[in-house]
Amino acid sequence: MVIFPNAKINIGLSVIRKREDGFHDIESIFYPVGLNDALEYLPISGSTKGVSDKIAYSGRFPVKGKDICIKTIELLRESFSFPCLDLHLHKSIPPGSGLGGGSSDAAFLLNSLNNNYGFGLNREQLEEMAGRIGSDCPFFIRNKPCLVTGRGEKLEIIQLSLEGFYLVLVCPGIHLSTTDAYREVTPVQDSTDLPTVAYTSIEKWKELIINQFEGSVFRKYPRIKEIKIELYKLGAIYASMTGSGSAVYGLFRSKIEITDKFSDCFIHREWLH
Repeated sequence: MVIFPNAKINIGLSVIRKREDGFHDIESIFYPVGLNDALEYLPISGSTKGVSDKIAYSGRFPVKGKDICIKTIELLRESFSFPCLDLHLHKSIPPGSGLGGGSSDAAFLLNSLNNNYGFGLNREQLEEMAGRIGSDCPFFIRNKPCLVTGRGEKLEIIQLSLEGFYLVLVCPGIHLSTTDAYREVTPVQDSTDLPTVAYTSIEKWKELIINQFEGSVFRKYPRIKEIKIELYKLGAIYASMTGSGSAVYGLFRSKIEITDKFSDCFIHREWLH
């Protein structure tokens, strides 16, 4: 079985408060985009005595630490029995970029295994389990534009469409730690009515919609700020850092040529649906 977990971008991101459980309450709009990883899994045939799940990697972005896909399988094995798996993950979504690549890998795998092995989990149960894997994981169960609140587990599908806009996604070779990013940010206490603001003309987003992490991240990593400035110079209607990572995106009315200002970066471009 081969699945293609996709990335997301954030339209606005506010940190409302720090919770007693150590997480933070946020408000953001998550929007799925076409940049994707490729994940293949096959049951390991023959005797399973002494056999365990295994995973191999390819792609330009190395995976560090314990893979979230293995974490997903281990969580499922607490409740269900299924064959040991041989997985191959081809990484095209840069880690530490705020694009949700790891969360998407986990959620897509969770959903696929549920379907293939007949676990019978409904959407609410899948989202609850996904939330135990990672804060962004529940979004990728729905994988539609959503207002996201709580620590990321509260989802409300919204009728926001960026169809027809040209997305330029620029990822410098900077891996930002989510933990470090949240440590540097100051909660805003009160949130804006983000869905209402998002439904206004996109030309107004530049003045009305912010990613709260930009202040601290730009001070520490001026290169990321430079990328946002350059996207506006190229004619972006709206540009923003996405999530708490290093990727910056611009939304354009028409296709543009990329300058050598981004020669040190990974770039993804697409017409949004």
